[in-house]
Amino acid sequence: MANKPQDLWYVSFELPRGQRTFARGTETFPNEREAKQFARAKLEHTLNIAAGTINPHLPKRIIAPMQIPDWIEESNEAGLA
Repeated sequence: MANKPQDLWYVSFELPRGQRTFARGTETFPNEREAKQFARAKLEHTLNIAAGTINPHLPKRIIAPMQIPDWIEESNEAGLA
């Protein structure tokens, strides 16, 4: 059995309303850069996005929905330096 690299980041997002009144989906990623790219794309469809690191990864980070735009911009600012 091959070892799959462990994902370190997750992005959780609100799914379109259907039969459930509140449903969420979650995707996992091996690094923060890919998580930010996914979150940026999801912002076109919903503002209810959260992200963070998966246990036992340290330091633990949780990005609340209100912090997502600033978190995504961190990558752009870092890329300019």
